[in-house]
Amino acid sequence: MVTMLFFGIAAGLPLLLIFSSLSLWLREAGVERAAVTYFSWAALGYSFKFVWAPLVDVIPLPLLTRTLGRRRAWLLLAQLMVVLAIILMALIDPASQGLTLMALAAVLLGFSSATQDVVIDAYRIESAGEEYQALMSATYIAGYRIGMLLAGAGALFLASSFGSTLEGYDFSAWQMAYFSMAGLMLIGIVTTLIVDEPVVNQQRAAQPAWDYAGLFVTFLVAVSGFIASFALSSELASQLKTVLSDVVHNHYLAAIMVEMLRFSAALLVAVMLGRFCMRFEWVNRELISRSYIEPIQDFFRRYGWSLAWLLLALVGLYRISDIVLGVIANVFYQDMGFTKPQIATVVKSFGLFMTILGGFLGGILAVRFGVMRILFLGALMSAVTNLLFMMLAGMGNDLTMLYVVISADNLSAGLASAAFIAFLSSLTNISFTAVQYAIFSSLMTLLPKMLGGYSGSMVEAMGYEWFFLLTALIGLPVLLLILFAAKRFNLSQS
Repeated sequence: MVTMLFFGIAAGLPLLLIFSSLSLWLREAGVERAAVTYFSWAALGYSFKFVWAPLVDVIPLPLLTRTLGRRRAWLLLAQLMVVLAIILMALIDPASQGLTLMALAAVLLGFSSATQDVVIDAYRIESAGEEYQALMSATYIAGYRIGMLLAGAGALFLASSFGSTLEGYDFSAWQMAYFSMAGLMLIGIVTTLIVDEPVVNQQRAAQPAWDYAGLFVTFLVAVSGFIASFALSSELASQLKTVLSDVVHNHYLAAIMVEMLRFSAALLVAVMLGRFCMRFEWVNRELISRSYIEPIQDFFRRYGWSLAWLLLALVGLYRISDIVLGVIANVFYQDMGFTKPQIATVVKSFGLFMTILGGFLGGILAVRFGVMRILFLGALMSAVTNLLFMMLAGMGNDLTMLYVVISADNLSAGLASAAFIAFLSSLTNISFTAVQYAIFSSLMTLLPKMLGGYSGSMVEAMGYEWFFLLTALIGLPVLLLILFAAKRFNLSQS
């Protein structure tokens, strides 16, 4: 459990260095609001980690796996990549060197951090019996929140104390803040080097090296096809957005529809290339089946097609309201005139306490009243509390109201998260825990993050108050999905 606390800190650190802390840095550097929120897409690695989770699950790393074991080897590699990405971000001044290099470094950080999450989830499941999993998860979440506090409030305090403000931007202040965050990752690295490899992994039979090489080559071919398709379709996508905007009379709806179509087409190309590699026997079919196909087949076999799709829709949309708002939240606080120390104190520090309180409350209520009922309550509270942001936008720089908003928003977020984690855990088959949980947690953030990338443009077009109303309204269909699912899915309901 002590191990999971330190792993939680290492896992929580990178997240806010891509989201809130980076958004404030970019705004102080003079980057437009719309461009700032586009950076949330750099964290899409969290939403696509299910794609490479099977590779992390089965492929050994040369030298490292023999020395440390399968889980610790991948964990160390991921943590070193996280440190490298944070250092690269610290070396780039977005005010003078442009945003392209910063975007690439942020993408690397998102990919590396998501990989670390995959390995830690697997390590937690394999390192102790079922009777300890709940307590280990609670300890991990506590560490995760501490890591977020360090990267959120800690980075803001450091940047502020070194002299960077919205009126007087200082690159060296943010550079020192991010260097400090890279240093804190030593907590996770040292933990990885000290702890033991799970026994279940030590006993795992190895595949021939050619099978691993074939799986990795197939993955690279499929991913390359996806990236190439996405890149080559950019000009066509731009034209389609213009045409579709005239049809639906809504630029943002047209953009979302085109991007989803573009994503689906690129995914289809990736699947076709993967099947091409399988047809020419570049990869062991049994290894592909065990890694990618069986976990998905198991889920649909257990719940049936109609219920399975309903559950997946619920997983994919449950957090849409708070994630879309959260992308631009720190920019909003700054635009309202709150200082970095105020944001660090109220939003990060006090907000962390309210989130933890909400998590404990959600866990207790879920045991007492059933997960689905608290899932509904959490979704309702998440949508309703977004209306408080409308009030704050109208009141402006009101510190008391900020405390009220953060109290309600973080309490509801903690409650909803506790119920949602219990819901996701119940969907997972113990035989495919790592891959299935990676799929669910990836799907949970995919659409909300894609939509959240447009939040800055939406605010510029409609203003903060109408935007917050929109985020509340898009959370309402989730309530219907929960009601439909509750009728067909018996999950500890009283």
